Amino acid sequence: MAVMRYEPWNVVSQLQNEINRVFGTLGEAEGSSATSEWTPAVDVREFSDRFQLLLDVPGVDPKDVEITLDSGVLTVGGNRSDEKAVGASGTEQPQQQRIERRLGQFFRRFILPDTADADNVNASGRNGVLEIVIPKQPKAQPRRITVK
Repeated sequence: MAVMRYEPWNVVSQLQNEINRVFGTLGEAEGSSATSEWTPAVDVREFSDRFQLLLDVPGVDPKDVEITLDSGVLTVGGNRSDEKAVGASGTEQPQQQRIERRLGQFFRRFILPDTADADNVNASGRNGVLEIVIPKQPKAQPRRITVK
């Protein structure tokens, strides 16, 4: 028989984590509750010549992610499906399971500034991170106009 230390405050901490997990995404306006079951975390970086978006989408094949750019709005969407538990018999079901990863459709939308070059957007995926690079348009250089 194993002796386990009883920590009464762990239960309160676990309850707080569950409450944060369930209600933590209610205030997010980027996704649509009608189409999004979870929202991937994203890092947005701006450089002098480009914008870079890094989205965490583990378990999603980069080829299955749909990226569209329309009227200055970049939309990223896809689906993460459940991985079936496979045992020795091929279709074995788990006796117990705890699911913490969000599954289903995801959706993010970003409004791009006027300096974004919509014709040269590139996307690549590696190790569960989707990278979207949006180059900036070259700035219009001031020029002198001669009066004739």
